[in-house]
Amino acid sequence: MKMKYPIYIISKGRWESRLTSKALEEMDIPYYIVVEPQEYEKYANVIEEKKILVLPFSNLGQGSIPVRNWVWKDSIKRGFKRHWIIDDNIKCFRIYNRNKRIKVNSANIFVAAEDFVDRYENIGMAGFQYTFFCPDDGSRDYPYMLNTRIYSCILIKNDLPHRWRGKYNEDTDLSLRILKDGHCTLLFYSFLCDKKASMTMKGGNTDNVYNDGSNRLKFTQSLCKQHPDIVKSTWKFNRWHHQVDYRQFKKNKLIRKKGLMIPNKINNYGLELIKINNTTNKEDKNEY
Repeated sequence: MKMKYPIYIISKGRWESRLTSKALEEMDIPYYIVVEPQEYEKYANVIEEKKILVLPFSNLGQGSIPVRNWVWKDSIKRGFKRHWIIDDNIKCFRIYNRNKRIKVNSANIFVAAEDFVDRYENIGMAGFQYTFFCPDDGSRDYPYMLNTRIYSCILIKNDLPHRWRGKYNEDTDLSLRILKDGHCTLLFYSFLCDKKASMTMKGGNTDNVYNDGSNRLKFTQSLCKQHPDIVKSTWKFNRWHHQVDYRQFKKNKLIRKKGLMIPNKINNYGLELIKINNTTNKEDKNEY
């Protein structure tokens, strides 16, 4: 199945690992990988040149914010109404069904997500939940969650008045600004991404933004200053975290597009469950 919207991987210093790139290649999904000019040759040695977009700047010291806004502008120039922006440290993508987290080997979950989001007028941001937040104990038996933060694997509506800003916690900040406008955010639990834990890989924000592990309070306070009405700092698990009160956004309801006809039948988007024999990972014994 063909996707409606382009995928952009933002990447720095990870031409060797290139986890997300490898995952999308395995799924036969087209994508762009966005890199700084001084790293172009290293990425071009391992990725087709037509997939590489070179930024007009480098080493600004502002984290991923300038790159994210450049991607937004580029997708608008190409005539798209939305775009995917994905971190470069995602190992694979999964379907979460009946307490099973099953690896997917096609673009169809992205197509299904796009189709669902496009049913509604007011979804500003959507995305896939992290696999490690969906245990196999039946505690996450809903297909999606409305009006929460969207991280790492994001589908953004291009005509929003906002852009990425700041330096830390940019995903949460943009999610909150969208919600404060009365729009919805939608986090898929049916579709998951296997993201490596933050600060466990070289490159990316690990090296140039969050490289001061002793300064977590500063990272947390930056979001508190942006949204003092709903964010506070809290000490948990021996480190500082931000805590967001999303309760006020329960009033933000999905608005279905007028005249939209949804077929009254199940659409599995061509996905079939198959058994995989050549894997040592128990969770990957089956695949869509």
